[in-house]
Amino acid sequence: MRAGQHKKRMVNIEVLRLLAMMMVVSLHYLAKGELLEKLTGPLSARGHLAWILESFSIAAVDVYVLISGYFLVETGFRCKRVISLVLQVMFYTCLLPAILIIAGILPVGEITFYNILQCIFPTNMLHYWFVSAYVLMFLFTPVLNAAVHTMKKKQLQAAIVILLIMESLSKTIIPVRLELDNLGYDAYWFMVVYLIAAYIRLYGIPFLEQEEGKGNRALLCYIGACFGMYLLTMLIRRAYLFTGQFENFIESPYGYNHLLTISAAAALFYVFKNWEFGEGMNFICKIAPCSFGVYLLHEQINIRYKWPFWLGADRCDTVLSLLGHWLAAILIVMAIGLAVDYVRCLLFKGVGKLLAGGRLDLALRRVDDMVNGVAD
Repeated sequence: MRAGQHKKRMVNIEVLRLLAMMMVVSLHYLAKGELLEKLTGPLSARGHLAWILESFSIAAVDVYVLISGYFLVETGFRCKRVISLVLQVMFYTCLLPAILIIAGILPVGEITFYNILQCIFPTNMLHYWFVSAYVLMFLFTPVLNAAVHTMKKKQLQAAIVILLIMESLSKTIIPVRLELDNLGYDAYWFMVVYLIAAYIRLYGIPFLEQEEGKGNRALLCYIGACFGMYLLTMLIRRAYLFTGQFENFIESPYGYNHLLTISAAAALFYVFKNWEFGEGMNFICKIAPCSFGVYLLHEQINIRYKWPFWLGADRCDTVLSLLGHWLAAILIVMAIGLAVDYVRCLLFKGVGKLLAGGRLDLALRRVDDMVNGVAD
């Protein structure tokens, strides 16, 4: 692959990374802003729109894991990556409460010992469920990568199909909530998505590749999967209203491990994988690494249920007002989150330069060599 082509591909994926984070903000604004009307009762036009927006956003988490898996499958394990991620998380979990206290938004009396533990040990205390699941998945990447590169194509296909049957097919076709189903909120599902990403990187999915004269099948598949979630949900809802059954199954299509969700994620990944951006997009590669900071900022435990109402979630009375506030909220949260994390990146880079080549740096490199099988 020529250098220019690699650069374009990277820009494409970084744009997707930013879009995925916008979709995450959308999910949280709709849910935590109490804009998703109950499916067990009557739905207004605004309610239908909210659920459609949810349908087009729900693939965001799977997309984020697909992006990680697509690149990590061809790279060695690095302790620094885990440490950097944990320190990035602690930057928000420890600093933000202090700022809220100084601003008078968070009363000191509301802070408990449990809250302190959540801030100091965010990964172990599930301050952010995504981070806890992602870190555990990342720690398994040496094992996953070794397996993927050892297996033949058909073996990997079979393994993915078996995992999808266990994790996704059962919940997709059986109208009950099974006890094992955690809706994809765990490291187990992330590992399944990681394997799918590895397969895409190594072998690709020909059907979703862009072919001249064939139209954008990936985009059509994404739109079809998203509308499929909405229509399937409405169908299950109708069955509930008619029979009084399936109440716990109505929102099943919106699980991260639903076949329609992972299908939408894979299709959207290919939309951008196939997309060739022009020149002048280098700034995207500079701000995209800060996108995860957007998540860490707006999902910090002390403000995650407050910011949607700061941005007008309780004023969305009509379809037009919902669209306006929804779009404005996404743009505002993205702008603030990217700016804050850009500053954090500068601070971390400065500290990193000071520590480069030191004893800790050398020790971490030795651990990386052992894990990657290159140690003496």
